[in-house]
Amino acid sequence: MVREERKGAMTRQAILHEGVLAAYRVGLGGLTIGRLATATGMSKSGLYAHVGSKEELQLAVLAEAAREFAEQVVLPALGEPRGEPRLRALFENWVHSGRTRAPGGCLFVKASAELDEQPGPVRDQLARDHRRLYDSLARVVRTCIEEGHLGADTDPDQFAADLDGVMLAFYHWHRLLDDPRAEARARTAFERLLDQNRPEEHR
Repeated sequence: MVREERKGAMTRQAILHEGVLAAYRVGLGGLTIGRLATATGMSKSGLYAHVGSKEELQLAVLAEAAREFAEQVVLPALGEPRGEPRLRALFENWVHSGRTRAPGGCLFVKASAELDEQPGPVRDQLARDHRRLYDSLARVVRTCIEEGHLGADTDPDQFAADLDGVMLAFYHWHRLLDDPRAEARARTAFERLLDQNRPEEHR
């Protein structure tokens, strides 16, 4: 029984990963049970056993994208020493995710624009996922303050918002504009953000 449950969970995760890949290409609005059936080689009835409706599919795919992004970007960084090393690791992982077009992170950028004017449960979930990311960033920034790597007057929430802005610009310049200087610009902006928030004696 346990083995069957584990197999079922693995099958569902594989299906949802295909859903992330598909939504990355066609958007969440274009993601349907039929399209996913084609991508996975499963029947529609087989998929309905895992996701019962288009909205449930969209919510489950968002959850999988969030899991993949956390696994690739956030969680590895938390294994680094507290403070600036952890923040730098998070930034490096995030840049790598964008540079390699990891679908989990890229889907959140795409979905933010796609769902902006489409109120409902899927948009609400996307907003909650973004706020969780901002909270995670702010917590890492707080460790930088506690370790003396950033000034005591640093606003963790503002820093998180600024870093998110740097990364959104990186995605825009790297992906849409195909600018070879996109990564260098992101690194310059990140270092500037750090320097602006150093303790007074280190500025």
